[in-house]
Amino acid sequence: MKRILKRHLAGIGLAILTIAAGGSAVLAQGVVRAQHGDWQMSCDTPPGASFEQCALIQNVLAEDQPNVGLSVIILRTADREARLLRILAPLGVLLPNGLGLNVDGQDMGRVAFVRCLPNGCVAEVVLDDTLIETLTSGTSAIFVVFKTPEEGIGIPVSLNGLKDGFEQLP
Repeated sequence: MKRILKRHLAGIGLAILTIAAGGSAVLAQGVVRAQHGDWQMSCDTPPGASFEQCALIQNVLAEDQPNVGLSVIILRTADREARLLRILAPLGVLLPNGLGLNVDGQDMGRVAFVRCLPNGCVAEVVLDDTLIETLTSGTSAIFVVFKTPEEGIGIPVSLNGLKDGFEQLP
């Protein structure tokens, strides 16, 4: 079944920056610093940190299932050693199936959920150079969450502006 999506780029992305930065359930308000296509760069200083951390964020919701949506977050770790892709999926997803990813028709595999918080479950993967190249040169991604072992819900995420945003990410 085709899902019609509504972009929701307001408060959700700003509110989850602390989750993106430190995995904490505490929510913070970030500041949108730039818009890169369909991605926002939001920055905040996490509690206890001495410097600001920024993340590229895109939020999508399925119009016909408003409780099924994703927040896709790309950031560098605080030590600047790694680049991460974090996805916040809604509560109620089937955890053992993980989160599937397809970029421009190419199956990229699945990643496990690492934890659930009061506002959703988090899947995380370290971005290696190959995956960064695939994402930044691609046009669209489909993230798949599962409600049952047989029922996967594909949620399209635009990659428009990701390359420019990633290059500007501090």
